[in-house]
Amino acid sequence: MTRILLAGLFHETHCFVNGTTGLGDFNIDRSAALMDFAGNGSTIDGFLDVAARQGWDVEPACTYAASPSAMVEDAVIEAFWSDLEPVARRGPYDAVYLNLHGAMVAESFEDVEGTIMERLRAIDGFAELPIFGVFDLHANMTARMAAHANGLVGYRENPHIDARDSAVRAAELLARCLKEQTVPRMFSRHAGIVWPPTGTGTADTPMRELEALARRIEADNADIWAVNVVAGFSFADMPDAGVAFSLVTTGQEQEARAALDALCAKAWELRAEGLPAEDDPADVLARIAAQAFEGPVILVEPSDNVSGGAPGNGTGVLRALLSAGTQNAGVVIADAEAVIALDSLAPSERRMVAIGGKDNPFDPGPVELDVELVSRSDGNFTLEDIKSHMVAARGKHIEMGPCAVVRHGGVTILLTSLKTPPFDLGQWRSQGINPEELSVIGVKAAVAHRRAYDKIAAASFTVETLGPCISDPRKLPYTRLNRPTYPLDES
Repeated sequence: MTRILLAGLFHETHCFVNGTTGLGDFNIDRSAALMDFAGNGSTIDGFLDVAARQGWDVEPACTYAASPSAMVEDAVIEAFWSDLEPVARRGPYDAVYLNLHGAMVAESFEDVEGTIMERLRAIDGFAELPIFGVFDLHANMTARMAAHANGLVGYRENPHIDARDSAVRAAELLARCLKEQTVPRMFSRHAGIVWPPTGTGTADTPMRELEALARRIEADNADIWAVNVVAGFSFADMPDAGVAFSLVTTGQEQEARAALDALCAKAWELRAEGLPAEDDPADVLARIAAQAFEGPVILVEPSDNVSGGAPGNGTGVLRALLSAGTQNAGVVIADAEAVIALDSLAPSERRMVAIGGKDNPFDPGPVELDVELVSRSDGNFTLEDIKSHMVAARGKHIEMGPCAVVRHGGVTILLTSLKTPPFDLGQWRSQGINPEELSVIGVKAAVAHRRAYDKIAAASFTVETLGPCISDPRKLPYTRLNRPTYPLDES
């Protein structure tokens, strides 16, 4: 029976926020617990689906996953390796399948995923073993990753509605490799460009054109099994952060390099299109007040993008709503202290509470508000949309931690104990709030919210506030990024 080693390492590292991400921040599953991912809609579920159909004997080692956050402590990497290595040495195996994000940075490891694959290759029997896997569109692809892998397949959609499908595609390519007994190679090239997450939606320029070109290259070259458009993660301070391309091929290197050259040329042609403009929230709210909209208007706040590693407690949009006197508005703020401060309150009772802005050097600080408690909950909900951007890493059951819904004037505030990406309308409905009935909704995201919110939005505006996930890379204090890189350098 074909024996496959399975492991997962999933973290998107924001190098410009305070603190570190330690072992306690990771959800860790080991051994047989990975098999329980079957049916939960995640990328690991996608692999297990193919493995079952192929009749593979899966040897699960471990999976470590954490929400986007600060620099990862070295201890996490060594703990992961101490879980993976002994299982890897219990070979022989026919192949390895890795479930990755691809934008992980640790204190002493700029290229975590590449380092792990390099260590695997050094184990007896692994030098020629096929290494396949799936990774996020916002990975930072490195030459080391490409050199040590045979078949890494990236998501093609942002929002990541195809995460599980991409994992299936990667597993099916592994099945092809084993059936045909033909092991492909990977090649990659960096485009010399950094785009913020706000510029990487695949329904828009420039990603739309790049994905279309990638699909044409696949169609026109029988030897090329997969082409990955890698948008990069601009908040990771490492040499290879930014836009890159990689491909999986059994063909000639010259053919692969020509394809990568074409993709890089197209990205350079469209480089300015990946730097979107943002509006002043006060100006947007004035426009909203002067115009009647049929349905909610979305204020997208990428600077506090929860899925980009921001704390989710920024007060920029909240302050703007309060200043404008906006009615029937809703915002979500991660603030466990505020939830605790309301613990003894009964519904309809009021209390002064400091909301948001805590331990956030980018924010003016907490907003002191006299609020009415609307409701309280354990914060658990099930995704309404199984294709949600969140399902790739978390599965369909989401925990926001203890929550409280409060109201001040015309603004309803959902306070969560754990920062939670705004990628599913079930977040609101689980708290007794119908988002379709709100007039204005603040959303702490860049692009991935669109899957949920576009279908209810009368209009959507991206607004500029203070926060760590700013959309202008030129304002980020890079120290490790390879130069020259656009837009920090023009050529």
